[in-house]
Parts: sequence; C-alpha cells; structure tokens
Amino acid sequence: MLLSEVDSKRMLLEAGINATATELARTKDEAVAISERLGYPVVLKIVSSDVAHKSDAGGVKLKLQTQGEVAEAYDAILESIRAKYPQAGIQGMSVQKMARPGLEVIIGMYEDKQFGPVLMFGLGGVWVELMKDVSFKLTPMTRQDASDMIKEIKGYALLKGFRGSEPADTSYLEEMILKVAQLVEQKPQIKELDLNPVFAYRDGAIAVDARIIVAD
Repeated sequence: MLLSEVDSKRMLLEAGINATATELARTKDEAVAISERLGYPVVLKIVSSDVAHKSDAGGVKLKLQTQGEVAEAYDAILESIRAKYPQAGIQGMSVQKMARPGLEVIIGMYEDKQFGPVLMFGLGGVWVELMKDVSFKLTPMTRQDASDMIKEIKGYALLKGFRGSEPADTSYLEEMILKVAQLVEQKPQIKELDLNPVFAYRDGAIAVDARIIVAD
C-alpha cells in the first residue's frame, strides 16, 4: 500500500527524520487556510495513488506567494490531473512550506527477498534517473557504513563543495541515513521508501518529498 506524502512525512518526523511539515487539503478553501497558517511561499502537490510522476502530470505548483495564487494553482492541478488521469482517485492536495534550495540527494530503501532491507544513497532529483549515481548497504548499519555510502558515489565531490559551491553537511546526512535504517528495522511493514529529493545544506538537510510503501 502506497502511503500519501502527508502520511509518509508524518512517519518520518515521528522517527526524528527532518522533513517539510505537510498537511492535506481536501478543498480549495482548506488549501488557502493551510497556506496562511504555514506561511508563504508554499508548494501544492496532488495526492493520488494513481499518479506516479506528479510533476510530469502537472500535479505540482511551486513558489505560491498569495491566497489567489494558491486558489489558482489548486484549480490548475485538478484540471491537469483529470485531463491526463481521468480515472484517478484524488484525495486532495498536500500543502507544504517551500524549502530553500540545496544540493539534491536521495535516501532510499527497498526490501530484498534474500538479504532484507537495503539502503540506498546518491544524487537525487532528476539526477537519480539520469546518472544512476547511487550506493547500497545492508542493514543493520553503523556510522562508518553511512559514511562509506556517501563517499562511494561519483558525485561525492559535489557534496564537498565543487568549484565554490556550498558543501553539504555530510555528518548530518550520515545521521539521516542511520535514522532511516533504524526506522525500517523498527517497522518491518515498510517495503520501500524514497526520500527524493533531500535538500542538503551546509548546516543540515531536509526531505522535501517522500514516498513509502507498506505491506497491506
């Protein structure tokens, strides 16, 4: 069963994994009210288990600055999704405060039938599909394992700061990887997990999108 982004992030936050606070809006008025409470700018995303690639389907709107922009984005997302996925079940929209951009990485997990939970780390966003620059480790994990995962990817130079770019807080990323490993060990019903992207900063990191699949 695929959890919604809202439920996935709630699970992450309960496990001490930094993620953008995200709330479910079932109506346009709810989306506006949540946006006012969270503070602008905000992001709206479609919540539907029938829509795999939200951005490609027009199901994501970024940098919304006013009530009017949120209301307009809500209608535009619904129109786009209903045109491309007319049979999709729509639960509503997730509303989250816009995070400041950072270096995009991915932390993931899948369950191997023979070896159990396998953790993944690599460059995130569109890069994970284009470059496939990722490393893998089995659980249980040590701090050294997490450190090795980060250093094994080809893009490690980007994390250290490449040609004047801001370096990433690799110690914080190690902590995130370890907390994800602990989460999947404590909750064996989790069969697959993707935090993509995670924005990595000089002083921390935050998961801005999350996808968790649990056993029915």
